[in-house]
Amino acid sequence: MPDQLPNPAPVPPATPSAPAASTTTAAQRGPTIRIGDEFGTAKRNLPPIKVLLLTLGGVLVVAGVVSFLQRAKPQAAGSLDNVTAVQIPGQDAALVALTFTLRNSAEKPLWVHSIHGKLVTPSGELTSDAVSAVDFDRYYQAFPALKANAQPALAPEDKLQPGQELKRTVIVSFALTLDAFNQRRSVSVIIQPYDQPLPITLTK
Repeated sequence: MPDQLPNPAPVPPATPSAPAASTTTAAQRGPTIRIGDEFGTAKRNLPPIKVLLLTLGGVLVVAGVVSFLQRAKPQAAGSLDNVTAVQIPGQDAALVALTFTLRNSAEKPLWVHSIHGKLVTPSGELTSDAVSAVDFDRYYQAFPALKANAQPALAPEDKLQPGQELKRTVIVSFALTLDAFNQRRSVSVIIQPYDQPLPITLTK
């Protein structure tokens, strides 16, 4: 019987080479990428909320200042210098002559469009259109007291040049007794120019 051949020695497992270990270490030490971060969100694309609020506040302040400086103003100014009132006999009504000074403070002519009076009493407010300038003489004859301290009439279509100052009178009527008129809180003449958003109000 032939001799039995010896069993071959077991082959030891292969030991990982040095380059493979280096590759594993390098992979572990590489940059970390968080796939969950969303780069299209407002958090990453917009500045901080405090910066936005400060910027918005600055814009609003500037807009407010510009609006205040450019707001509409009356084209003229002046003063209500004299108020004379008389009772209309047999009526609960009073005629009032309002004499005033008017100055055109703008750089263009002022054209008078309409004129009326306003009366504020403890019980409310009354308004009245000015009587026609052609009727002044008739009212002065019937009520001479109205002519005291009176000036020429101001009428629609009258014109004031830039910088011009004049003294004028308008006559209005209010549906109340003279005693009630004398207890007024204020009386005003209101002049509305053409092409102007605000009227000129002179109050006493």
